[in-house]
Amino acid sequence: MMILLILGNLLKNFLKRVFFCIMLLEDAMKKDVTMRKTNFVKGAFITTFGIVLSKVLGIIYVIPFHAIIGDVGGALYGYAYTIYSLFMSLASAGIPLAMSKIVSEYQTLGYHSAKKRAFVLGKRIALVLGLLCFLILMIFAPLLAKSILGDLTGGNTIEDVTFVIRVISTAILIVPVLSIYRGYFEGHRFMSPPSISQVIEQIVRVLIIIFGSFLAIKVFKINLTSAVGIALAGATFGAFVSYFYLVDKKNKNKKKFDEKIRTVNEPIITNKMIVKKLLTYALPFILIDIFKSLYNYVDMVTVVKGLVDIAKFSVVDAETIMSMLSTWGSKFNMIILSVSTGIIVSLIPNLTSSFVKKDMVDVNNKINQALSILLFLMLPMTIGLSFLAEPVWTLFYGDSIYGPSVLSYFIFVGLAMGLFTSAITIIQVLKDYKTVFVSLIIGVMIKIILNNSLMGTFYNLGLPAYYGVITSSLVAYIVSFIVCLIVLHGKYKVNYENTVKNFMDILCGCMLMVVVLFLVKFIIPLVGASRISNLFIILVYAVIGAFIYIVFMVKMGTINNIFGDKLNKLLKNKR
Repeated sequence: MMILLILGNLLKNFLKRVFFCIMLLEDAMKKDVTMRKTNFVKGAFITTFGIVLSKVLGIIYVIPFHAIIGDVGGALYGYAYTIYSLFMSLASAGIPLAMSKIVSEYQTLGYHSAKKRAFVLGKRIALVLGLLCFLILMIFAPLLAKSILGDLTGGNTIEDVTFVIRVISTAILIVPVLSIYRGYFEGHRFMSPPSISQVIEQIVRVLIIIFGSFLAIKVFKINLTSAVGIALAGATFGAFVSYFYLVDKKNKNKKKFDEKIRTVNEPIITNKMIVKKLLTYALPFILIDIFKSLYNYVDMVTVVKGLVDIAKFSVVDAETIMSMLSTWGSKFNMIILSVSTGIIVSLIPNLTSSFVKKDMVDVNNKINQALSILLFLMLPMTIGLSFLAEPVWTLFYGDSIYGPSVLSYFIFVGLAMGLFTSAITIIQVLKDYKTVFVSLIIGVMIKIILNNSLMGTFYNLGLPAYYGVITSSLVAYIVSFIVCLIVLHGKYKVNYENTVKNFMDILCGCMLMVVVLFLVKFIIPLVGASRISNLFIILVYAVIGAFIYIVFMVKMGTINNIFGDKLNKLLKNKR
């Protein structure tokens, strides 16, 4: 109880600072002539700020949330969110980008009427898709729950899973429409409102998750299933608040959206043409998101059953491990993925420009630089988190039999996923959607084939059976990544010689870092007796590891090779 109160106070203070940041962004937006179009650099900063702040909130809340609902509750939460993500891919994936593209195009051309109709039609499509997915989830929730649990007993029941699926399904009624509004703002290059809306959505969601579940279990003594349902309802309420914020911003700034639009004689653009364009832009991203969501769905329908049948786990222990893969452990993978997202987002416009100009030499250089930067940042982070798995897990979730061993291996899935996601994004920029789909299909098929068989293999070897699940994900993502690299090399003549050299240097730097950290273990214990001591240990090891790695990279000239001479000189001067 004392820990929860302390964490509650920390969260309260943190949220005060978050609200302060939001107010600053609002003030900046107001000073910017009420709502002037955002330039690229400023827009990138604002967007990144919103993403990072949302991710930070997404990491922070899991500490008290895990203390409240535990591993069994985490598994139930993960079941619902996996199903939700799959259907959300159908309802809204690619829609914000599609709307942004269309609005930007029509705004540039001066097609005022077409732009307004595109927004209205986009909202209607989002409403229809959202309503359709909502009805499917409400009606077929018992069947989906049955597909997850089968005949297993002793843990969460089919009724429990049915309930939480139906609760989270309500978010699908509003999130697709919310996405349309965000795309509309972004299409006009007004980046502050959608970024602020993301932060607002996450704040409301986190508040409901923590305080809703706390009141349900600790105060009113409601059962665990209802508490998880209340937490899941946070997604719906967060989306509603964010939606009304954007509606208000749009209504208050109607004139600003059309202040610089040209007066032209618009060609005949029918609603059918607009809908076709919207769906054409969105469809590839919808399919991509569906396939990515299938990875988690495969785990959800095979892991618990497999651990029970193959490795003779109890249902409760199997669901505990499932919660670590789907809910608790995945939060750390998000840290790795956020790095790849930031790098690729900044790469896309430059890569697009070079590709349009048919400057394939520059395309080659930019792809190699992006891959090298990804490896430079993500590999040491991944290895470092793997090395510190026990204190990190203890800091966030307390003592656990399985947690540290799961995290120490599972974190590499975040690395593989980040590399693959970056590769398919690059290929999308090159408009090679066939390769994207082929690589995704190959990955999903590998995942389906290997999940159960590898669980059995690892169990027979005397190793944890759940390592088989993690290995199947690693193999699937790595093979899909290699497929993308082969296509980039064969079709677009991308040469990886420099990237391979950088990778070998990075790997050597990481190995040296691990050796030094292993020696540090003889002086500073790896695991502390309390959360505060574990936090201190993590910080000390992180600073030592980062120092060793960076110094080695500078000495080897790798930083100069990847980033250019200016950054290398800056680092040398700092030292």
